[in-house]
Amino acid sequence: MTRDLETAAQRDTLKRVAIDPVSRVEGHGKVTLLIDDDGHVHEARLHIVEFRGFEAFIEGRPYWEVPVIVQRLCGICPVSHHLAAAKALDAVVGARPITATAEKMRRLMHYGQIMQSHALHFFHLSSPDLLFGFESEVGRRNIVGVAEAYPEVARQGIGLRRYGQQVIEATAGKRIHGTSAVPGGIHKHLARDDRDRLRAEADTMVAWAQEAVHLVRRLHEAAPGLYDVFGRFESPMLSLVRADGAMDLYDGNLRLRGADGAILHDQVPVDRYMDFITEAVKPWSYMKFPYVTEMGPEQGWYKVGPLARVQTCDFIPSPLAEAERAAFLAYSDGKIQHAPLAFHWARMIEMLHAMEVIRDLLDDPDLLSGERMTQGVRGQNGIGVIEAPRGTLFHHYAVNEDDLVSWCNLIVSTTSNNQAMNTAVREVARRYLDGKTLTEGLLNHIEVAIRAFDPCLSCATHALGKMPLVLELCDTHGALLDRRVRQA
Repeated sequence: MTRDLETAAQRDTLKRVAIDPVSRVEGHGKVTLLIDDDGHVHEARLHIVEFRGFEAFIEGRPYWEVPVIVQRLCGICPVSHHLAAAKALDAVVGARPITATAEKMRRLMHYGQIMQSHALHFFHLSSPDLLFGFESEVGRRNIVGVAEAYPEVARQGIGLRRYGQQVIEATAGKRIHGTSAVPGGIHKHLARDDRDRLRAEADTMVAWAQEAVHLVRRLHEAAPGLYDVFGRFESPMLSLVRADGAMDLYDGNLRLRGADGAILHDQVPVDRYMDFITEAVKPWSYMKFPYVTEMGPEQGWYKVGPLARVQTCDFIPSPLAEAERAAFLAYSDGKIQHAPLAFHWARMIEMLHAMEVIRDLLDDPDLLSGERMTQGVRGQNGIGVIEAPRGTLFHHYAVNEDDLVSWCNLIVSTTSNNQAMNTAVREVARRYLDGKTLTEGLLNHIEVAIRAFDPCLSCATHALGKMPLVLELCDTHGALLDRRVRQA
């Protein structure tokens, strides 16, 4: 058996087992396992099978359309793309910095997005595995099953997501695919009625978010033999941090921690991302494999998202979330936690932080009045980076003299976790499936590992240029009429 399980020798002699599609994740992907007659796993891959080409769609469009267009990448995290694009195009209109009102409205929108996305993922998609067990009755592993067995957990989870969506609606104009962030600022204030309605429930939402953190913490403490080792592997971690090292999900510079916790790079300006990160492609996936350039593709891949952010920062600038972060670090005696299931614990800490930020922002009068737009010296390039729910998100645009986008590059959060997800799949296959008779419950172990990263596969599949492609034209009977191949 090859050690890394990425590519088996003598593939044609092995049996193929597919998990298609991977369920309870956003977008479409599949896992293939190549096994021998004794059930030993020789290859395990997470494939992203859908292809989208948003970088190409954007070219030729007026730059002011982009923050609205790119939201169609996804129905789960459109706010992240909306704001990353708006931040990038702030530079094109010379709006550096934007006004205080614009930044606070965008922050409120973004933290609403973090809250609703984290609640959706944990309560609706992942909690059935954690509360019932990975091999429990398949018909029970859903939010309805959770509502029947744990009605208060389900009620609070649905309520937390609903509140996050209401924050988005109040700031972006609607819950999905809003329009309020524009290059140079924002086009609406927060309505006083919306502010009062959101503030009335804020303390309850903080309390519910804190209960969610405690729920995940209890799961870890009750079964460390599972939670601390399931799919575990070590890698560097990357995220934005504030100038003082604090967690900041809206803005900041890049920090890279090594697998042992040492800071390898700090305060890397986001405008330098193309010197810092290289994107590799592999012929069996439509999703790229980014890595830190100077470390190379074998050593330089990294994790992003909640597990990275909670541990790359020096502190979380809200008291309840920071206290929960301290407990998270104490659980592992201050050592870096690498096990994928710890993503859930970190994700709930971030949800609590997001709710604390929302509660405090709602009292800020700048949301209700003040200058919404600004501009300055016109530029032709813009880079916007934000911490989306699933990790660091890069938007980069070039705009020509006719105000049309001439070039675009996106590094989407889930893309940065591509190698990490594949490694987790292989670790689980090696530990739990190798040599076993495969059952639905055992195969669900693979999906549990993928779900821990909360992948957004539709967001992450839009590589162009170096991506190898095979196009086949068939007639109505399936006979091949023509075939075109483009190599990487």
